[in-house]
Amino acid sequence: MPRRDRPEKRQVEPDLKYGNVHVSMFVNRLMYDGKKSTAQRVLYDSFDLIEQRAKKPPIEVFEQAIQNVTPQIEVKPRRVGGSTYQVPTPIDSRRQLSLAMRWLLTAARSRGGRSMAEKLANEFMDASTNQGAAVKRRDDTHRMAEANRAFSHFRF
Repeated sequence: MPRRDRPEKRQVEPDLKYGNVHVSMFVNRLMYDGKKSTAQRVLYDSFDLIEQRAKKPPIEVFEQAIQNVTPQIEVKPRRVGGSTYQVPTPIDSRRQLSLAMRWLLTAARSRGGRSMAEKLANEFMDASTNQGAAVKRRDDTHRMAEANRAFSHFRF
């Protein structure tokens, strides 16, 4: 990483089926070994399962899941005077989205089920109703920040 100038952020193209940038970003995170078409097929299959089960547009369930998993604050370690404190700090919007997608994906991968499409569909539907492992992760992060609120004056 360069020391002086930060590289500009790349613009992600929206996906072809739904025209949504978040779907395209999620496909990129889901992808293994550059196999984008496989990742797209898995995600679109999970969207089909959501549409069958929830009787709602899958893009609404997906966006609601991301919104429910998105953290607002996190703790960062800060060394002050020989001891390390967990300091709560607000999160940038890009990092919020990145963490939410990463947590949804890890929760879906660790979930039991037949196929990855089924796991993803179940995790999206759970997260859209404020349940599931990804929402629990967000709650744990917020709880940790609340517990360490006394150290917020060490914010950098």
